[in-house]
Amino acid sequence: MAIGVIVVGSTLRAPITAVGPVILEITEQLRLTPMLVGLITTIPLMSFALLSVLAPKAAKRTGLEKLLLYSMLVLAFGLFVRSVGNVSLLFIGAALIGAAITVGNVLMPAFIKKEFPNKAGLITGFYLVSMNLTSALAVGFSIRIGQSTGLGWKASIGIWGFLALVAFLLWLPQIKKRSVSSAADTSRLSNKSLWKSRLAWQISILMGLQSFFFYTLAAWLPTVLQSWGMSAERSGWMLSYIQMGQLPIMLIGPIVAGKMKDQTSLIWVTFILLLLGLLGIIVWKTEFIMISVIIVGISLGLAYTLVTMFFILRTKHPSESANLSGMAQSVGYLIAASGPPLFGALYSLTHNWYVPLALLLVAAIFLLTSGLASSKDRYVS
Repeated sequence: MAIGVIVVGSTLRAPITAVGPVILEITEQLRLTPMLVGLITTIPLMSFALLSVLAPKAAKRTGLEKLLLYSMLVLAFGLFVRSVGNVSLLFIGAALIGAAITVGNVLMPAFIKKEFPNKAGLITGFYLVSMNLTSALAVGFSIRIGQSTGLGWKASIGIWGFLALVAFLLWLPQIKKRSVSSAADTSRLSNKSLWKSRLAWQISILMGLQSFFFYTLAAWLPTVLQSWGMSAERSGWMLSYIQMGQLPIMLIGPIVAGKMKDQTSLIWVTFILLLLGLLGIIVWKTEFIMISVIIVGISLGLAYTLVTMFFILRTKHPSESANLSGMAQSVGYLIAASGPPLFGALYSLTHNWYVPLALLLVAAIFLLTSGLASSKDRYVS
């Protein structure tokens, strides 16, 4: 069961982060406009925003384990469709990928709470590490995969479909073991609304802001660094170092957070590290870029760890966890989806990178505010 959680987690970020380093190659070959380029990243985020609230309802009808299984098939299909080389299929594939990843994002914390109530921090740590390890590898090897296969960007973003098929096969035992008890397990996934809970909104905003940072940097950091004279392949690795910086903290963070009643101190650590990393990029550009991006990675890793743990720690039952996860990711990814186009629009207006990078500094302050409000020891209901 734990292996299944880890492998499913490994499919939930790589399909998106693999796009950043080859975005210029895709643009040139398919002759995309800047608006269409932004949609490549934005469409999956919009899927997260629009479909997250529906995932708990679908799980109630289909079964938690079955829905996760089906999502792996949809993900594999979407990845292969996106890499065909046709503009229309590029965006259709992106929508399918977004829908499939939504299911995993929303339901996996509820599954962990249900099946590993006494080891939620440990299993969540392994789940998050697997997610970010493959994400880092996707960024770092994206260009090289295309070059070595001779298929270019098509292989760079399509190869992860095979990992989704592996996840499908490894998740099958969960269906066989739980086919009888599935209805009983998911009957508690009620439609209870959390939309009037102030704490639920604070967690949702925190979710949105940490995702805002991640997806904005995933979409634009390689381009920013290339404009400052860095090679395309090395700029991709800088984004990969953000992922690598997240790995240790995503393993340790859930365990530490799970043992604390109040996570306020961890929120302050998150904010200070994020501020230092962003200032390093803005002030020194590429001079100390590796140190800066690793610091940013540690910060964002801790932020994502805390949000995921809040889905578990701030709820009393797996059904509440699923509903909170759905609400937070619906609201959160609406916020996150504005990041890449807003960052690009600010650059288009000013023709320099300092204004859009200053936007990230402002967002860091709001992340601190929502994080402190979310870190108190209480429940959403």
